[in-house]
Amino acid sequence: MSKRLAGKVALITGAGSGIGRAIALAYAREGARLVLAGRTEATLQAVAAEAGNDALARVTDVQDEASVAALVDQV
Repeated sequence: MSKRLAGKVALITGAGSGIGRAIALAYAREGARLVLAGRTEATLQAVAAEAGNDALARVTDVQDEASVAALVDQV
């Protein structure tokens, strides 16, 4: 079975818990490479480890324009 998101990169905010975490794991199952953004490094790292596929965890405050710009530059 082919993975629908193979070769794609997904930037997911709020990825440490709840809906963001669920989306991250679903995208990972479909083959996407993930950049996980959120406020708490430990929870982001846990989701990245669970997702596999070389997921990157980046602490980001989406209310801070400079923080978001730095995240986009990294992606």
